[in-house]
Amino acid sequence: MKGSEFFSRKGVVLFMATLCCALWGSSYPAIKNGYAMFSIIPGQVASQTVFAGYRFFIAGILLIIYAVLSGRSTAKITGPQWRQIGVLGLVQTAIQYIFFYIGVSYTTGTKGSIMNSTLTFFSILLAHFFYKNDRLTVAKSLGCLIGFIGVLIVNFHTSLLDFRFTLHGEGFVVFSAFLLAVGNIYSKQIAQHIDSVTLTAYQLTFGGLVMLIVGYAFGGVMPLPTMKSALLLLYLAIISSVAFALWTILLKYNPVGRISIFNFLIPIFGTVLSGIFLNESILEFRYLVALICVCGGIFLVNRDALRNHPVQ
Repeated sequence: MKGSEFFSRKGVVLFMATLCCALWGSSYPAIKNGYAMFSIIPGQVASQTVFAGYRFFIAGILLIIYAVLSGRSTAKITGPQWRQIGVLGLVQTAIQYIFFYIGVSYTTGTKGSIMNSTLTFFSILLAHFFYKNDRLTVAKSLGCLIGFIGVLIVNFHTSLLDFRFTLHGEGFVVFSAFLLAVGNIYSKQIAQHIDSVTLTAYQLTFGGLVMLIVGYAFGGVMPLPTMKSALLLLYLAIISSVAFALWTILLKYNPVGRISIFNFLIPIFGTVLSGIFLNESILEFRYLVALICVCGGIFLVNRDALRNHPVQ
């Protein structure tokens, strides 16, 4: 059976896409547990940067190994392309994840996973201005509106009368989502001339290295890992490498709309897994309403593409 036939089968698409979303959703409790294992507390920005740097540097190396083993072109990159990779690694990995890791340390895994779903809506809004064939429609506009309403709701207290939103917590998570959306636009332009897996491998490696240098330069510390903490760090690296590789394969053999609709599962997995592994209270009315709004918004912005390319 050809790869195009195997990876476009309904069962394979459902399993692989769901697995990727589960891995990405699990990153929120994994990061917060990692902080506890490495004795990193909120406010220790340099140490948080070192922690993130190791994750993405290892993830980049794993992807480089995968690119080489899969026969992808990893050496035919020009000087200007290296500069583009450097800019992407600086913005999409280093700066973006510094904000993300700081934000996650100041909020719950449940709120973080829901707040980070703004990535989908930022991407839709930015695409309207950068791509003539990807304009806003009524469904997309309504989806973005409903999604942002869900993000607002999750910041209210249980009584829905007290709005709780901090700049260095939820604000940084949302800003990191915006930076990632910007990076995705730039990455799509670069990927027209560089293999996407190779591009991601190099930018993760470079971004991770920048984070390690900056983190240690500003006094960051990283205690020697135990077996448990080392496995958790490796798991976080695998999320950024293996999940991306699987997602890339799905996008290669399927229309984008057929795959992107699964993004609504990420905040669901993030919320449920935060409840399981962080003992967070997730059975609250505001979380249920927020999830419905966010997932409904993600469905609406991808509805037209899904209609044109349904999973067979």
